[in-house]
Amino acid sequence: MRHTLPIAPQFYVTAPQPCPYLADRKERKLFTALQGDNAKQLNDTLSQQGFRRSQNVLYRPSCADCAACMSARIRVSDFELSKSQRRTIRRNKTLEREAISPWATEEQYALFRSYLDSRHADGGMADMDIFEFAAMVEETPIRSRVVEYWQKSAHERELRAVCLTDVLEDGLSMVYSFYDPTMEKASLGTYVILDHVRIALDADLPYVYLGYWVPGSSKMGYKANFSGLEIYKNGEWQDIGNPEDHTAEMHPLSVDPIAEQVAKITLPNSQPAR
Repeated sequence: MRHTLPIAPQFYVTAPQPCPYLADRKERKLFTALQGDNAKQLNDTLSQQGFRRSQNVLYRPSCADCAACMSARIRVSDFELSKSQRRTIRRNKTLEREAISPWATEEQYALFRSYLDSRHADGGMADMDIFEFAAMVEETPIRSRVVEYWQKSAHERELRAVCLTDVLEDGLSMVYSFYDPTMEKASLGTYVILDHVRIALDADLPYVYLGYWVPGSSKMGYKANFSGLEIYKNGEWQDIGNPEDHTAEMHPLSVDPIAEQVAKITLPNSQPAR
């Protein structure tokens, strides 16, 4: 990957590859490097425009003929617990949260491998070894935390869930989370999101960024279950409304050309994208 200058980020597009969310579709990403003195400002600004971080790269979907993937975030001030979410909190009331610096551990990797082998054995991260895992956690040029959830007793403690979380100027971005797949009834994935809403509320941060919501995808559709949800669509954040109103459009005219997409990106200090 070519490096970019901090004062003038450059954008690139990946080669098409099979979409991990919708069958018979091709995925393509628009991305730029995240480095230099203005890394935090660039991450904050692009996160507000639907980008996500992966190590030292910022990306968002830019498929040639599909606009199904939409960045999603919870508006903390408007979030209300559902009855099932209240039950999820009660089921996990014995878990203890620990937020630490972005440092990978053997306990994290063991849980990560168990999660992947059970839930995503054929996914793009299935072959990730401990060194690649450490890079995913530790290679961050911005303010990040690893939020761990432990089950503790008088004689032992067991790691149940982990979330790699970025602290943005306007919220928390849940970069990647994983949990004990044997505790299906505990709804740990949902619990981690609910706890991040609580963390954001306590820190007076307005949003919790959840990654991409993909209508029609069984893997990503669950995000519509959270109240106060916004999606980044047609260049702006808007209430999700009725999830069934958003169709997974697949048409050559549904996506702007790459040059037009880049031209519309706002950069820190009004820098022009290129």
